[in-house]
Amino acid sequence: MTDPNSEYKNNFLYPRSRYYGKFEPENLVFNANLQEFAQKITYITCLQTGGKLSTEEAYEQIKVLWKQLKHSKKELAIGVNKEV
Repeated sequence: MTDPNSEYKNNFLYPRSRYYGKFEPENLVFNANLQEFAQKITYITCLQTGGKLSTEEAYEQIKVLWKQLKHSKKELAIGVNKEV
């Protein structure tokens, strides 16, 4: 059985904001990816600041996350002019 507080914990640890931009499915997906990227960056920087990660490790992890976000943008064709 699931913990009744797990939804509250998830909302606290992984907050999500509403999307106010132009409604298109790919924009919604990219927005979710962007929010996840920002959350992970926050954790990495906190770990580095707290001495749990070296500067090099933090940089490499952020670099990997950035490449994943760029790949997501490319796959979703965000920013590409679409012909109607």
